[in-house]
Amino acid sequence: MSEAATGQQHPIGIYLKIWALLFVLSFFSYLVDYFHLQGFWRWSLILLFMFLKAGFIVAIFMHLGWERLSLKYVLLLPLVAILVLIALMAIEGDYTFLTRQQFFDT
Repeated sequence: MSEAATGQQHPIGIYLKIWALLFVLSFFSYLVDYFHLQGFWRWSLILLFMFLKAGFIVAIFMHLGWERLSLKYVLLLPLVAILVLIALMAIEGDYTFLTRQQFFDT
């Protein structure tokens, strides 16, 4: 049989390594709370670990890492566009808050 007929097999070792890496990243996420980090460091580290874990899950366990580039673009470009729009809304929200604070504070 050809490889196309049987499907592609990935070694189980990569799944076990990613699974262990996800546990390590989760451990670091819990350390952020354990050491009572606050403010910028807390949210930066939590978001970093969250995005790393989500990326590994999508790439390996959902097999996106082995897909064609066009499918990656179809799935990831809307996500990037949404993140850009969220950033723009956050900037606009800060501007509105600071403007209101400047003009309405007595």
